[in-house]
Amino acid sequence: MEMSLGATYLGDGRCRFLVWAPLVGKVEVRVIGSEDRIVPLSSTSRGYHDAVIDGIEAGTEYFYRLDERKDRPDPASRYQPNGVHKTSQVVDPSFNWQDQHWCGIPLRDYIIYEMHVGTFTSEGTFDAALGHLDRLKRLGITAIELMPVAQFPGSRNWGYDGVHPFAVQNSYGGPQSLKRFVNACHQQGLAAILDVVYNHLGPEGNYLADYAPYFTDRYRTPWGPAINYDGPDSDDVRRFFLENALYWIRDFHFDALRLDAIHAIYDASATPFLEELGVAVHEEAERLHRRIYVIPESDLGDSRVVTTRELGGYGLDAQWSDDFHHALHTLLTGERSGYYQDFGRVADLAKAYREGYVYTGQYSAYRRCRHGNSSRHLAGQQFVVFAQNHDQVGNRLLGDRLSQRVSFEKLKLAAGAVILSPFVPLLFMGEEYGETAPFQYFVSHTDSELIEATRKGRREEFAAFNWQGEIPDPLSETTFLNSKLEHGLRSRGRHRTLGDLYRELIHLRCLLPALADLNKENQEVVGWEKEKVLVVRRWSGTEQVLQIFNFADIPVTLVVPMPAGAWRRLLDTKEERWKGGGPSLPDRVDSGGEVKLTLPPEVLVVYSLSAGDTL
Repeated sequence: MEMSLGATYLGDGRCRFLVWAPLVGKVEVRVIGSEDRIVPLSSTSRGYHDAVIDGIEAGTEYFYRLDERKDRPDPASRYQPNGVHKTSQVVDPSFNWQDQHWCGIPLRDYIIYEMHVGTFTSEGTFDAALGHLDRLKRLGITAIELMPVAQFPGSRNWGYDGVHPFAVQNSYGGPQSLKRFVNACHQQGLAAILDVVYNHLGPEGNYLADYAPYFTDRYRTPWGPAINYDGPDSDDVRRFFLENALYWIRDFHFDALRLDAIHAIYDASATPFLEELGVAVHEEAERLHRRIYVIPESDLGDSRVVTTRELGGYGLDAQWSDDFHHALHTLLTGERSGYYQDFGRVADLAKAYREGYVYTGQYSAYRRCRHGNSSRHLAGQQFVVFAQNHDQVGNRLLGDRLSQRVSFEKLKLAAGAVILSPFVPLLFMGEEYGETAPFQYFVSHTDSELIEATRKGRREEFAAFNWQGEIPDPLSETTFLNSKLEHGLRSRGRHRTLGDLYRELIHLRCLLPALADLNKENQEVVGWEKEKVLVVRRWSGTEQVLQIFNFADIPVTLVVPMPAGAWRRLLDTKEERWKGGGPSLPDRVDSGGEVKLTLPPEVLVVYSLSAGDTL
């Protein structure tokens, strides 16, 4: 890895080209200009081809010509100005970075905001999104997570159909615009996270198989043949994706990588690719003197993913927790179809709070087998939790958000459950003010067979949920436009109130040591199943915070354990400032160990007790 794959601009009209193409006998660079040039590359060991070519400036477009027959884009192209099928472009990597003193923030301080660049603003570009960073900073967000930005076909896509892993999507603004965005994040004190896809490539414009055995038929994924991480020639496949991960960290200064669906990475090798990736990223972090994290999405329920290597794990830093989402979602909505059939009890959310996973080896009716293993030993900061994200909204039939399904009072409950949890919270763009626009699935493929396959796949995906209605056409531009945020809602009525509540919850989380401490052991979680009430008491030092959630739509009277002392009310979602009609519980509760309380429907109340708060 001494030389980078792709076209490396050296300055002064010189460029080095390096490509791995063991399936090709002869590789040439076809330089596009007023008069095209064909320049051969030298074949080296293990199927690599390289050369330094003069007369190449930044902005030069080129193809690789394979065996004098086929012109193909560069697998490690840095930019595809005209889309996935056309020429690659030489990029000058220089940029006027102004984040020299930025070294990142501790993972425990992450409050993540997930953003899809194309629908976040009407313009759908990095530069347009820049204007919102100050607002997100004031909200209390500390990290911006971008959904994948690798070049995909057309201009409309979630990003998971990327086929040029190194090339920044042209319709979003390209590589220089992305660097401006990350630079601006760091100037605001915000970490920048990039969602990367190492489990598959999209189908349209995917030319990697013309070059090398990047894929294998030994395993199948939902998207076709798996990436070859453990077969013949897999060392160089791994090199491609490892270099990609380091590219985003070195050249774009990202602070963390979110790995998409690692359960679709099939790898039986003694040293798994994911472990090797974690080592490479952490070594790079040490070299750069920065905090850099690897955060996978996993459906495995396997704590080894984020267990240290010393204890036999992969050593990744944190993971998304679908169990927490499903437990919370079912209490809020009452849904029980599809994978939601495994959830729906207060006890499920209580276990998620205590451990992280809900399924830790017990039988799953949805999977029809036992699922998961223990996560008790994992720290709170090793779980990213959410009430909504791109999958849990966009993979619904209509792409409807919680704001379209539950009451305003339950939206406030969802906010409190996520923000005040002992985990790393994530908000999906627009969630903070109750955005009403859906987030639907959209693509802009051009191949007719692929288009029909996409529509068919969406129908099959929803079969287990028994949802009623017509699936929005993924190919329609209207589906894409319907998914754009309506930022004007932020200043109106209940939307503004919800935004203020999120800001207050984040403020409490950062202000109170009992909430800022993500030690799962420093808490007591009690659930009342019939009443649908959850009580979470967390502590740090001499400070304690009690959270009382009533998910029921009727009043509930019960005896709540509260250690002796004078408890002060910090927040009540029924207060007038949260448009709740007035406080539901007293502003002070004098407890001798337990207190009888009557809770109104759908309410969150937060109390605190410090050493000086005596009866």
